[in-house]
Amino acid sequence: VRGIHWGPFVKRFPWLHMRIEWPEVVQGMVVSLSTAIALVPILMAAFGLTFEEAVAISFLHSVLITSSIWLFGETYAPGWVTPALPIVLVFVIQGYATPDERFQMMTALSLDFAALLFLLGITGLGKTFFNHVPTAFKAGIILGAAIAAFKRVFVDDFDKLAEVPWSAGLAIVTCLIFSFSAPFARMKDKIAPLKVISSLGLLPGFIIAGIAGVITNELVFDIQWGILIPPFADMFAKVSPFAIGWPSLSFFIDAIPMALITYILLFGDLLTGEAIVKEAQDKRPDDVIDVNINRSHLSIAIRNGLMAIFAPFFPTQGCLWTGVQVIVVEKWKEGSDRMESLIGGISAYYLYGIPVFILFLPLLTLLKPFMFIALLLTLILTGFACSYVAIAMVKDRTERGVMLMTAVTLAFFDPTLGLAVGLLGSLLLIGPEAFKQQS
Repeated sequence: VRGIHWGPFVKRFPWLHMRIEWPEVVQGMVVSLSTAIALVPILMAAFGLTFEEAVAISFLHSVLITSSIWLFGETYAPGWVTPALPIVLVFVIQGYATPDERFQMMTALSLDFAALLFLLGITGLGKTFFNHVPTAFKAGIILGAAIAAFKRVFVDDFDKLAEVPWSAGLAIVTCLIFSFSAPFARMKDKIAPLKVISSLGLLPGFIIAGIAGVITNELVFDIQWGILIPPFADMFAKVSPFAIGWPSLSFFIDAIPMALITYILLFGDLLTGEAIVKEAQDKRPDDVIDVNINRSHLSIAIRNGLMAIFAPFFPTQGCLWTGVQVIVVEKWKEGSDRMESLIGGISAYYLYGIPVFILFLPLLTLLKPFMFIALLLTLILTGFACSYVAIAMVKDRTERGVMLMTAVTLAFFDPTLGLAVGLLGSLLLIGPEAFKQQS
C-alpha cells in the first residue's frame, strides 16, 4: 500500500501517493463544503455561536472527518452518522437549556462513543455485538431516525421551510428523483447526459435551488471578497470543556443509550461501505483496497475523542457518506485512466483534507444562502433512505410493531426509553430467539 505506515494506519500525501483528480475536486468545492456548513444555522440558533464561530467549528469538523482518509488510510468516503443526527438534536436541544450544557452533553456523547468504539475495535467484538442486536430493534432505531428527520424538517423547522418553498421544494424533488427514482434510473441507462448529470450527486439539486431562489427572490446573495480568519479562540471559549467545564458524571451516564444507538447505526454504515468496495474490487485488480473494520473502529474513536475536547458536536465524526462513496466507486470501476486510485478519488472529493475554500469569502458567501437547504436535503434523503431500509428489515407483523414502537419512542421521547421499549418489546413480543446470532 502506497503511503507512510504508522501502526494500523496509513498516511498519504497528494501527488506523492495519489494523483490529483480534478473533477472530484470541483464537486467537493460545492457539495462537500455546502454540507460542511449545513449545521451553521443550528449552531447559531440553538448553541449560541456567531456565524464566524460556527464556520470555525465546521472547519475543524471537516479537517477531522477528512483525516479518516489522508491520516488514517480509511477507504470510505467519510461522513456524519447522519441517521443519528435528528435523534441527537431532539435529545440535546430539548433536554438541556443552555449552550454550555448542550456542548457539555456533546462532549459526553463523543467521549462515550469513542470509548465504546475503542473497546470494540481493540477486542474485535464489534461484529459480534451487532449481530446479537434484534433485527426489529435495529429497524426501529433506523425508522426512528427517519421519523425524527421528517419531524425536524416539516414540524420543528417548518417556518424556515415556508420561507424558501420553491428553492427548497425543487431541490428536494430533484435529489429524490436522482437518488431514488426507478423511472429515472431506467432513463439514465439509455440517455448518456442524464447518467453524467446523476453522477454529480447533490450538485444538480443545489444548482436548481439557486436558479429558483434567484427567480423567486427566496435566496439573496451577498458576495464578499477576502478571506475569513476563523475566530478559533472565541469559538474554543464557548465550546471546549477546557473553557466551559467538563460534563458531570450524570451527563456521561445519560449519554450511554444515545452512544449505543449511534454505534448500531455506525456499524450498518461500516458494513455498507465494505460491501460497496468489495462488490467493485473485481473491476480494479490493479488497485487492491485494504478494508479493515477494526482499524475503522480505532480511527473513528480517535476522531471522536479529539472532537470532544476541541469542537464537540456529536455525531459528525462517522465513517460513511454513502452517496459520495457510490459516486466515486462507480467512476473508479471504469479504470485507472478515469481514476488512478480509490483513495485518491475520495480524497479529491474532500479537497485532500485541507478545506481552505471554506474560508474564502467569495465561495463562503455564495454558499451561505444554501446552508439551510443543505441541512434540509441531508435530513430528507436520510429520512427517505432510512424508511425503506427499516421496513425491508422486518419480516412479520410482530417485528413491525416492535419496530414502530421503538421508532416513535426514540423520535418523540428519550433514547433511554427508546432502548428499553425496543429491547423489552423484542424479548416479550418476539421472544429470546430475537437475540440469537444473525447474519
